[in-house]
Amino acid sequence: MKRQLRINVMVGVAMALTAVATRALTPSAMLADTRARFDLAAAIPTQFAGWSIDTTIAPVAPNPDSQAALDRIYDQTLARTYVDANGQRVMLSIAYGGDQSKALQLHLPEVCYVAQGFQIVQKGEGLLATGFGSLPVRRLVARADMRNEPITYWITVGDQATRAGFAQKFQLLAYGLSGQIPDGMLVRVSTIDTDASAAYRVQDGFAAALLAALAPQSRTRLLGKPAGR
Repeated sequence: MKRQLRINVMVGVAMALTAVATRALTPSAMLADTRARFDLAAAIPTQFAGWSIDTTIAPVAPNPDSQAALDRIYDQTLARTYVDANGQRVMLSIAYGGDQSKALQLHLPEVCYVAQGFQIVQKGEGLLATGFGSLPVRRLVARADMRNEPITYWITVGDQATRAGFAQKFQLLAYGLSGQIPDGMLVRVSTIDTDASAAYRVQDGFAAALLAALAPQSRTRLLGKPAGR
């Protein structure tokens, strides 16, 4: 009887300690609450370095089901098309979410484009050189009917620029162990072009010019701390 009582007590203590440890390791502090308010639409200039807004081409719009999911994930979104003096057009899409917990993580282009009927026919990774360091980016080519759309995107988790996948999960874990729930941002640029290599050169130039045109505080939010800084 006494032996069973001791076992029950030990089991009870173990369960209590597990509950305490789980609670202690569950992040609860929102990193976004410690940051200055960020207005995405106001932060991104409508004109910079020869680029200006073009209303004739819109970035891929989500279907109603996808839009409902995006509304749960993101606090702010921005979608614009820019054109330069040579007629080159770049579609820019930025989404910011204050809660990058497991339930509300960034909605990646690989998912978004496929949901719109595109096929991802090419995928790779690279570094995008800017005047503020090198960004780890992912390159895609999405295709639907006659539309061929090379895509470059990067994400930030908290104050760190990273690629989607393992690096993203590692960054989320690091914040979680510190008791914080990070915010996150996804920046996507794309062009309609059958030549992916040429498209990526245009996109890289556009992204570098955009980052250079931003106010320092806004640039930090989009750039994080990329590799090479």
